[in-house]
Amino acid sequence: MGFEGTNLGENSLPATRGKGLSITLWILQGLLAALFLFSGAMKFVMSVEQMTKGSSLSGGFIHFIGVCEILGGIGLILPALLRIMPILTPIAASGLVIIMAGATYVSLPMGMKAAVFPAFFGLLLAFVAYGRFKLRPIPPK
Repeated sequence: MGFEGTNLGENSLPATRGKGLSITLWILQGLLAALFLFSGAMKFVMSVEQMTKGSSLSGGFIHFIGVCEILGGIGLILPALLRIMPILTPIAASGLVIIMAGATYVSLPMGMKAAVFPAFFGLLLAFVAYGRFKLRPIPPK
């Protein structure tokens, strides 16, 4: 029954499923990293007046979120790619989940459609965090 003869360890996945999952996680990490690098950079390109228009958030707080998004975007790729402290990749994804939860909450007064996007990206980040913590962690050098 199950996976007899496949030489699986206690926390292992079948080789084909594991490889596909690893590829999926890398693709998501790359796309999400690009999204957050762009989003974080835009918080420094746009004027403070444009960013705070219609928002109760201060310009300083929005710049802080921009720094967090840039660092999170870098953290989604670099530690895993270089295999130097790869545990930082799921930690970065977890931190960005917190930012997306806040973005979802702040977007709710603008309507459900505005809140769907940060919630969706938060779920993708949660999948990456879980995938890199438990399912397909990257071993260090």
